[in-house]
Amino acid sequence: MLPALMLVGPRASGKTTTALQHGHGSSVMRLDRREVAEAVRVDPDVGLLAYDEPLVIDEWQMVPEVLGAVKRSVDGRPTPRRFLLTGSTSADLTTAGWPATGRVVRIPMWGLTERELVGDVNRRPFLSRLLESGLDELQMPVEVPDVRGYIGRALRGAFPEVARLESARARSAWLTGYIDQLVTREVRAAGIVRDPVRLRRYLQAVAANTSGIVLHKTLFDAAGVTRTTGVAYDDLLEALFVTEHVPAWRSSALGQLVGLPKRYLTDTALLGPLAGLDDRAVLRSADLMGRVIDGYVAQQLRGELAVCDEAPRMFHLRDTHGRREIDLMVETANGDIAAFEIKAAAAPPKDAARHLVWLRDALGDRFRIGAVLHTGPLPYRLDDRIFAIPICMIWG
Repeated sequence: MLPALMLVGPRASGKTTTALQHGHGSSVMRLDRREVAEAVRVDPDVGLLAYDEPLVIDEWQMVPEVLGAVKRSVDGRPTPRRFLLTGSTSADLTTAGWPATGRVVRIPMWGLTERELVGDVNRRPFLSRLLESGLDELQMPVEVPDVRGYIGRALRGAFPEVARLESARARSAWLTGYIDQLVTREVRAAGIVRDPVRLRRYLQAVAANTSGIVLHKTLFDAAGVTRTTGVAYDDLLEALFVTEHVPAWRSSALGQLVGLPKRYLTDTALLGPLAGLDDRAVLRSADLMGRVIDGYVAQQLRGELAVCDEAPRMFHLRDTHGRREIDLMVETANGDIAAFEIKAAAAPPKDAARHLVWLRDALGDRFRIGAVLHTGPLPYRLDDRIFAIPICMIWG
């Protein structure tokens, strides 16, 4: 057990609610209340002493000096379960240095996965079960979606507030408001000067290329911004957990590979307000279907990374000629590989696994398992250590 944890993630992902639930019985320092913030700001070290432990420190960025006080307190007494901090991720962009390095461990918290919404959250993560036992420990859920069902789930939204809304119109209004708040209030609250019109335009360019490998210049030109501005926007959006850059996997055994990251919106539902899309528009375009399903699967796997004992990291892979590509792959701490192709198809043929076969043959024993994740209802074997697996088995 660690003495101090900080929940980090996008706005409205439920960090405060989670901290209060897991810190049941803890005292709470609410720094979004002016009188509390002013009292702690006078002397943060003394401020900590005014509360019992374990202590939830909510909205720490309102008094960033409290991080230094937590560090000093942990240095003096590094006993478990003392502090749980939550607050705006944007504060990291303006806080001078990071005074709590090595003392406060950051835990990423994303939107709700499908398993958290409808599955068994007490079971081991899908990635852990897949790596250890292949198909043996996987199960189908009671409700098996078709491709329309997957698209609907992907555009529904994973933030707790929007996920429980029944009305599609209400969800659309919430997500539109989220983008408006993001490019105006959230950025200003961090003390960062950005043109909200150009920032929105850049985010729209990223959305148009989500689940893809794209040159920086393509985004800069589409948004009508300079390279310097585009790089700053890129860093800002990733720091706010709105976008994610999945790095390229590298290996000398595979020849020349693309080094560019694969870009994702961290919640595929943001495509709605950013690109003006609904499920019918997505279903009319094979390219959009592929991007949305890819992003949705990435969203489900991303939520598992922090809770897997194997400490997996997520990558993508493409050779420089574009002939071979692996949509997503995870590498565990001991070097094992699980690789995924993602298809908006109900019954992918054996040929759909040809890139996985190539990777398996190149990596040998390091390649634990490959899967073509698809929108159909049945799992089946495609080749040695390679299977076709319905996407819904991630949460079944």
